[in-house]
Amino acid sequence: MFRKIAAITLHLCLCISGISQPAAVYSFPLEDTTLKNQLYHAVLDKKNALLAALDKEHREEYRDVYEDRFELIAALMKSSRLVAEPDAHQYLQQVLDRIVSVNGELKPLSIRLVFSRDWWPNASSVGEGTLIVNAGLLVRLKNESELTFVLCHELAHLYLDHAGKSIRKNISTLNSDAFRSELKKLAKQEYGAGAGLEKLFRMLAFGFRRHSRENEAEADEMGIQFMRNTGFSGQGAISCLQTLDKVDDSSYYAGLDLPAIFNFPDYYFRKRWIQNESMIFGQMKEDGSALTEAEKDSLRTHPDCPKRIAALEPLVLSFPAGRDFLVDAAMFNRLKDRFSVEIIEELYQEEQYALNLYYALGLLQSGRHRDYAVYSVARVLNGLYEAQLNHRFGLVTVKENRVNSANYNLLLRMLDRVRLDELAALAYYFCSQFRQEMAGYTAFETEWKKAQENKEKSSH
Repeated sequence: MFRKIAAITLHLCLCISGISQPAAVYSFPLEDTTLKNQLYHAVLDKKNALLAALDKEHREEYRDVYEDRFELIAALMKSSRLVAEPDAHQYLQQVLDRIVSVNGELKPLSIRLVFSRDWWPNASSVGEGTLIVNAGLLVRLKNESELTFVLCHELAHLYLDHAGKSIRKNISTLNSDAFRSELKKLAKQEYGAGAGLEKLFRMLAFGFRRHSRENEAEADEMGIQFMRNTGFSGQGAISCLQTLDKVDDSSYYAGLDLPAIFNFPDYYFRKRWIQNESMIFGQMKEDGSALTEAEKDSLRTHPDCPKRIAALEPLVLSFPAGRDFLVDAAMFNRLKDRFSVEIIEELYQEEQYALNLYYALGLLQSGRHRDYAVYSVARVLNGLYEAQLNHRFGLVTVKENRVNSANYNLLLRMLDRVRLDELAALAYYFCSQFRQEMAGYTAFETEWKKAQENKEKSSH
């Protein structure tokens, strides 16, 4: 029982080409399979080296953590989430090389730096040398200076061994006499044991987050030192944190006008799809939440940004003059543009249809990659119809949630309320609206035929 509890608790600390061709379905650029294999085996070798060096004390707990961490990274390395195109990978290595070249203490580290196609705006240092920059973060960055701060921050986590220290501290806590004693007391309780166990884990979880915040501050300070002599502007650190501070409360695209997007001459938008109702989550007030303000803040993707900015500003003022771009501005902007499409494609492949529709509608509204955006919306509307028809709707969508932007929640509310026949009609009339414009786009024409068939079936 203890090892199962330990495993659950320890999990808390682990933590474009083709677009211009109107008749083609988008496919990711050609991958470098040799690169993927090299990255995978480098991670495997690191895991085996760590396991071989383990002491007898708490060996099983450490083994479980290292195995879990390896599986997490291996899943990325083997999947389409990993960006293994030579141009993107080479560009990222060039930025990294500029940082390492002026920070001798980083040269002995074994660093594997990669892009992922994950949609959420984050970067991470897994702890054994793998650094990951999500596409969802890159598309929000404004320049290479901001990207460099992100990399320096994650390199600081690796250099300071924050992941290793957290693992050692947590295993020590879980094996402490005080923790074991508390577990024994709870096991003997006839009533309230579940609530007591939940409270114990909640205290541990917030303790982990507190130490994580201390690590973030330390990584900021060390990261800004790594960035100092790279030639990049120190203001990139400040503007990056300013963006991250608002990332949970704002949308990547401007607010979606759902009544305009889904209103057609022969099929009007239904207000009931999105209007407020007293029992709908969107109507609930934050004041009614059982979470404290501190707990709410702890759930943010990037907490404490204003404090972090205040701590870094004096250091940035002493920075030598720098520039926003030094490696390849054109490639930086090409990758931002490409990733805005690849995020959508990856979400569809993962059957995250609600998010896929949200990003596809945003891309369509932006006017960029219009053919692909129209095709993507048609494809996912048909996919949502099929999912609802086959009782899989809950597997490809989610409910409104406080962690989402209001913009995304409105779309989720609509999807939750739309009926099967209405979903078929939305797909049909959306495709009808773009039929002439998309003539010759083979993949769209396939979705148009599906939409026709689905509407006919739903009307019987």
